[in-house]
Amino acid sequence: MKVVAFFITAISRLPLSVLYLCSDILFLVNYYLIGYRRKVVRSNLTAAFPTKTKSEIQDLEKEFFRNFSDYLVETIKSFTISKEELNVRMQHLNRHHFDEAKKEGKNVIILAGHVFNWEWVSALGLLINQEHSYPVYRRVKNSFWNTQVVKMRNRFANQSVEAQDVVRHILSNPNDGNSIYMFVADQSPHFTQVISGLTFLNQPTPVFMGYDKLASRMDLAFIYCDMKKVKRGFYQVNYTRIEPEQTRFVPGEIVVKFHQLLQHTITQRPANYLWSHRRWKYSAHIKTML
Repeated sequence: MKVVAFFITAISRLPLSVLYLCSDILFLVNYYLIGYRRKVVRSNLTAAFPTKTKSEIQDLEKEFFRNFSDYLVETIKSFTISKEELNVRMQHLNRHHFDEAKKEGKNVIILAGHVFNWEWVSALGLLINQEHSYPVYRRVKNSFWNTQVVKMRNRFANQSVEAQDVVRHILSNPNDGNSIYMFVADQSPHFTQVISGLTFLNQPTPVFMGYDKLASRMDLAFIYCDMKKVKRGFYQVNYTRIEPEQTRFVPGEIVVKFHQLLQHTITQRPANYLWSHRRWKYSAHIKTML
């Protein structure tokens, strides 16, 4: 495994211009020969955008696989990319929301979706005044790859927290405005944990509810992460404060508002979303619609 880790690091040190050539080859091989989850992608796109023509769906499908190939090589680059280069390639807009949360003495929950390239948001902790930055991750079954993912996300002074431990971590951590938690919040819960759902991209969609419990129990600041691919290798993140309708969030409110914002992001730039994920495979298990 040390050889594999060395190989990953060596590839990661290549310039992105070279890695994008690899991405072009990967796209051609995957899209035209292997067809990795191509049927899943087409099915998801067709279900999400029922008014689009077959030709439009095919164009989106192809653009998605190009973006997906770029995402893969950019993720490899994440192991060694410098903070200086990342700050050039990732523009963070409206960071004043983090300053306001700090003044209010509220820890921050960042809610992002699987929009390319969410991995590059990890350097945010170096640009804001909060002292602690905790990316939230789901444990990978393979111990080697789990270690590599944590290693990658712990760069730039981050401290990754496993998803099953994050609620306990937040509840035990002082709510003093010095911490941010980064959630990729459109995760599908395991079918044994599917209870609530909502209509998302025209589909009944099971939703993860962990951060909803936090919203109703603690006075935290929730910030939405709107990702935009400006051009190849360059992204823009627009941060938006999610506010409750009343003084505090009621049960289910933050989940609904997050998915509304994410749906807007996806409909604006649909090829940038992770369509290869089987997002709706447990829809039949939903017991309550929000």
